[in-house]
Amino acid sequence: MTDPKQNTEIEEKHMYNEPVTTLFHDVEASQTHRRRGSLPLKDEKNKELYPLHSFSTRVDGEDTFSMGDVIRDEDQGEVRNAEVKRELKQRHIGMIALGGTIGTGLFIGLSKPLANAGPVGALISYLFMGSLAYSVTQSLGEMATFIPVTSSFTVFSQRFLSPAFGAANGYMYWFSWAITFALELSVVGQVIEFWTNKVPLAAWISIFWVIITIMNLFPVKYYGEFEFWVASIKVLAIIGFLIYCFCMVCGAGVTGPVGFRYWRNPGAWGPGIISKDKNEGRFLGWVSSLINAAFTFQGTELVGITAGEAANPRKTVPRAIKKVVFRILTFYIGSLLFIGLLVPYNDPKLTTATSYVSVSPFIIAIENSGTKVLPHIFNAVILTTIISAANSNIYVGSRILFGLSKNKLAPKFLSRTTKGGVPYIAVFITAVFGALAYMETSTGGDKVFEWLLNITGVAGFFAWLLISISHIRFMQALKYRGISRDELPFKAKLMPGLAYFAATFMIIIILIQGFTAFAPKFDGIDFLAAYISIFLFLAIWILFEIIFRCRFIWKIEDVDIDSDRRDIEAIVWEDHEPKTFWDKFWNVVA
Repeated sequence: MTDPKQNTEIEEKHMYNEPVTTLFHDVEASQTHRRRGSLPLKDEKNKELYPLHSFSTRVDGEDTFSMGDVIRDEDQGEVRNAEVKRELKQRHIGMIALGGTIGTGLFIGLSKPLANAGPVGALISYLFMGSLAYSVTQSLGEMATFIPVTSSFTVFSQRFLSPAFGAANGYMYWFSWAITFALELSVVGQVIEFWTNKVPLAAWISIFWVIITIMNLFPVKYYGEFEFWVASIKVLAIIGFLIYCFCMVCGAGVTGPVGFRYWRNPGAWGPGIISKDKNEGRFLGWVSSLINAAFTFQGTELVGITAGEAANPRKTVPRAIKKVVFRILTFYIGSLLFIGLLVPYNDPKLTTATSYVSVSPFIIAIENSGTKVLPHIFNAVILTTIISAANSNIYVGSRILFGLSKNKLAPKFLSRTTKGGVPYIAVFITAVFGALAYMETSTGGDKVFEWLLNITGVAGFFAWLLISISHIRFMQALKYRGISRDELPFKAKLMPGLAYFAATFMIIIILIQGFTAFAPKFDGIDFLAAYISIFLFLAIWILFEIIFRCRFIWKIEDVDIDSDRRDIEAIVWEDHEPKTFWDKFWNVVA
């Protein structure tokens, strides 16, 4: 007869390893992979139990928690601790999410929509894309707070759809951030050339390449602190800009009261593109602006990447998610509204400027108002923004690779971490792509670089699409299990309607984003640049379908919503309310 005391000890020892659905079903090639979270967990050769998770907890005033999976190498019998640390506080999470929203897309990317669609057309397109961004973050927030893991939405694609979808989503998204890192490095030098061009562009690329790579080797709490202060600069700069613009519109500048002058002449709607028919051209200009806005809003999903390193994720992540609407309305829509009042869509600098900085509608608005010092100040803000963005590129890319490795979709060595919890090999591999920035210094290299960026930009659209579809499957799995969404740590609003809304329009945008390749005549090069990402995504998906030989999509009863969440449910977190003025201020903003 079994000793009850012994049973109790075994139960306590493995309290976090309750049976869950395996990630791999009917997959011959993955028979050596054991179920994550299943009991008993045995070595296939030695038949000995070993722990699935190792824990290091410190629930105190700092709200820190670290968790690492112990992974056994079947070939070498090696047990290694692949661990990231939960050291991101609420203000870090909020500002990282904010930093993902406010970047070069805001400070520089508004010029083309304004020139093509005019102030009203651009405003409508950004409002519409803002609604999609809100829908996606609501979906991601509900899943990431219930199962807060690193590289969350690629993991969700794997668990709620299939391993092949998870791999395709993860690799495309990682490639996108790695290439974008090279872009940010090339832009840094051009921003500095606003002041001086005595130093070669290649030198600036090298300097910041090394600095930013080293920064990403420090523990995540330092990354969070850096992003907090840089994002704070961006927030204060935009608030100051909005106040400045309001004063200029009311007549404080050399042009006198501006009001809605430029909405009357040259007009509220831009000239349009491609078609000679005015209405058709304006509609195509608006569609072009819509696609540009879609690229600009990419990054709002970053809060999902940080969930695996957030202290008290079921409190900090929802707070960051809930403020997305505030950020979109204030920083994007507010900025675009005032820029549309101060800069006419036919301003030649919007389309003929020779550098990234001089094409910035923020700089143009300030120069048109006659303020001589502010362009230099705002150029410094743009510089810090780009450095912050480049820093985030490596952080996000490395965590995506880490997540792929932890879920057996990438080589195991990519999940190796430092004592500080940094996946250093994934950091180096992502940073290597910074070398592509040197193409900006060569003849014809900029065209190749633009081609790569067009290819990877679509990866963000696929990420949004799969987040929405994964959330639909997540809600179906909850219903199948008899779990009410009212019981979740964060309940997304207007669901499942918003998820279907976002998924539908992301499919449309993916299909039409290269429409300029067909008019006024077909351009094969532009067509490839616009649509090759679709073929790359399908190629990766097919490759992993062959590797795993699994279902196209999991049966609803096989969807895994248990792994990792039990670890969080076992921890009691302290929730600290802001007390000082600045704590309360950043709590509102971040």
